[in-house]
Parts: sequence; C-alpha cells; structure tokens
Amino acid sequence: MSEPTIHFYDLHPPLTDLKAEVLTGLSGQPKTIPPKFFYDEYGSQLFAQITELPEYYLTRTEIAILQEHGEEMVSLLGNECLLVELGSGSSQKIRLLLDALQPAVYMPIDISKKHLWQSVQMLAIDYPDLEIHAVCTDYSGQFHLPYHPDNKPKAAFFPGSSIGNFDPPHAQELLQQVAQLLGSDSTLLIGVDLKKDPQRLNAAYNDATGVTAAFNLNLLTRINRELNANFELSRFEHQAFYNEKPGRMEMHLVSNTPHEVKVGGQTFEFVTGENIHTENSYKYTVAQFQNLANAAGLQPEQVWIDPAELFSVHCLRVR
Repeated sequence: MSEPTIHFYDLHPPLTDLKAEVLTGLSGQPKTIPPKFFYDEYGSQLFAQITELPEYYLTRTEIAILQEHGEEMVSLLGNECLLVELGSGSSQKIRLLLDALQPAVYMPIDISKKHLWQSVQMLAIDYPDLEIHAVCTDYSGQFHLPYHPDNKPKAAFFPGSSIGNFDPPHAQELLQQVAQLLGSDSTLLIGVDLKKDPQRLNAAYNDATGVTAAFNLNLLTRINRELNANFELSRFEHQAFYNEKPGRMEMHLVSNTPHEVKVGGQTFEFVTGENIHTENSYKYTVAQFQNLANAAGLQPEQVWIDPAELFSVHCLRVR
C-alpha cells in the first residue's frame, strides 16, 4: 500500500489580524465581528454538531443532492484534476466527490488549522493513493494556491452555502477571485441555500438544544482567550432571525445589561439591547445566484435541486 502524501501549508493569518478586525468591528455602529472567527477548534466541533441537528436541513440536503447526482457532477468536473475545496471543515462531503472523481491532487483550504490537520490525516488513511496539499488560510481575503501544477486541469468545490456569509458584492468579488485562481475553462461546484419559508429558516438557526447559541457565544470565549478580553457570556444572548428585505438570516449577540468590556487594551460600552452582528447568511433563488455568477465571469452549466426545493448545487465554468 502507498504511503499517504500530505503537504501542509500554514498560511493562517497572524493574531494581529484577528485583533485588528475585532477592534475595528467593535468600534463601529452597529458592532460586528466577522463570522470567519467562529472557527477555532471548539467552534469547528460545535459547527459539526449543528450540521447533524434535525432543524438544520442544509448539510443533509446538500449531501443527498451530491449522492443522487454525483456522476453528472463528475462528468462536468473531469477526472485527474487538481481539486480545490474552499472551507473543507470536517471533509464529510468531499468524500463523495473523491470516490467518484478520483482527482490527481486534493487541496482542502480552511481557516481552522487543527481541525484541517485532523481531517486530512483521516483522509490520507482512507485514500492512501491521494496526493493532498492542505492549506490553512483565510480564503475570504487575498490568497494564492501554493501548489498549482500546470499540467493538471483545476476544479473547485465550495460546499455548505458558505457563499451566503458574504453580502452580494463581496460574494461576487470572491467568485471572481476563485475564477482567476482556477483559470479559464475550469469548473466550480458550489452549494447555495435557497429562499424558503422564514419559519423553516428561523428554526434552523435557533435549534431547540441550543447548539447554535453555544456556537455563537463561543466567539466571545475565543476573543477572551486570544485577545485577553473580559466578555462575560452571561451578559449576552444568542439571537437569529430572517431579514426579508435583504433576503438573509442574521445572527447577533445581544447585550442583556449595560456594561463595559475590555478587548486588546480598548474599552467598549454596551447598553441593554445592543447587539454584536456576528453573521449573515444570504439566501438566493436559482436565477439570483446565476446572475451573480455571470457577473463574476462564471457561466452556469447545471443546477441540481432537492425535491423539497430547500437547497441547490450549481456547476459553473470559468469563461
């Protein structure tokens, strides 16, 4: 049996980046913290739990689409490619593509270093002939592919509707950047959550067991640990709701009492009811997302939707 081949590129942003973005976000009105900072080791574990909750339809629905239409997807992506995955997480979905696609090289990209390393170690055991180039970096900013063999076609997988975390102009910029990284005639397979009954959406982000609330509040725990802050979690409550006009779910941490917090040597005041906006998750119609893709230089080739019309997976080709 072949020895597993893992190359690991640690391009993780330094602590100064976290500090600068958190201080900038807390200085604004309204206060914000980018959702990419959810994913420390414990945050990644909590999100893995969220994906298995009965209310959270996104992951199991996307997996069902991949299982049912995987062969069609592979025929569009092509074999023996360099397969890049943006936000690989637990690598649960990619196994369906790896089995069918058999890429020459797999490049998972994720911001959570320890979680990424654990995932690729397990993949290397299960796919000993697969060459893995794992990249720990923030794909929401400017980044590059540290390994890009010229003789291999490129394809990318962007699951989980993570594109919804970006407002539409920034989503278009990210898609443009991915298109530039992949090059012309490459393909992108991307999961996109669809617009639906707000009651269904609200339930998905307000689970009965409180895992999503713990995931949201863990953001403050991370800031306390890494930036020597003094957030008291009991002073904040998780809030999530569908904002119909922009077409997005929003997550907030709402202060339930007036108080002060020290972060990175600065002091921030909170009044009762004031919130920290921690995440947006935009929902699209198929037409809305295809228009966005077209504007980013990506030609829609195929879309697959589950029978309940909850979720979509799009194949896009770089023009």
